[in-house]
Amino acid sequence: MLSEILQSCQPFGARLIAVSKTKPAEQIQQLYDQGQRLFGENKVQEILEKAPILPPDVEWHMIGHLQTNKVKGLLPYVAMIQSADRWDLIDVIQKEAAKSQKTVRALLQFKIAEEESKFGFDPASFPFQGLSDRLLQYDHIEFCGVMGMASFTEDEAQIRTEFQSLKAIFDRIKSDLTPKQSESFTEISMGMSADYQIALEEGATLIRIGSLLFGSRH
Repeated sequence: MLSEILQSCQPFGARLIAVSKTKPAEQIQQLYDQGQRLFGENKVQEILEKAPILPPDVEWHMIGHLQTNKVKGLLPYVAMIQSADRWDLIDVIQKEAAKSQKTVRALLQFKIAEEESKFGFDPASFPFQGLSDRLLQYDHIEFCGVMGMASFTEDEAQIRTEFQSLKAIFDRIKSDLTPKQSESFTEISMGMSADYQIALEEGATLIRIGSLLFGSRH
């Protein structure tokens, strides 16, 4: 299945995040041995447990809702925080990254789905005006793009519309950034096991696949 998904990504120039939440290090190692290097986790504790016992060139992506008190412990291990979904969290990422004198790569997460359970900035109230100047204040965060999750539905038209809305948000932000900011603002993380083909068609550069690779979760 790994090779099949990678082949789907190839024409679009997209990359695969293997979502390994709840799965043991042994299963992650199996995918690693097949060449996969990008892995996504929903919980900080799982990254802290798995990272030290897996190869050092695994690129860990935090894709779950992140509590501010977990940021400090996460930073030494994570390559990207995809779930920067509110300003107080971004403030803490900046503070902790500055302390450790490192730059953290992050995606702005937007709520594009209808479910209330989904996290993310509300596009309707997001401060697009003056955003470039606001992001410049975070000199220890490299904002690399946007992330979102579509509704859990079999309505492909709705899923496509939601992915299109995230792509439109990405385009709107990117057009207002400085040249230097825009250079690194390149990622659209969307699409999971059930809808990644639609996501690729609508502009995803990162897809997050779990159950197709690891099997269902209990």
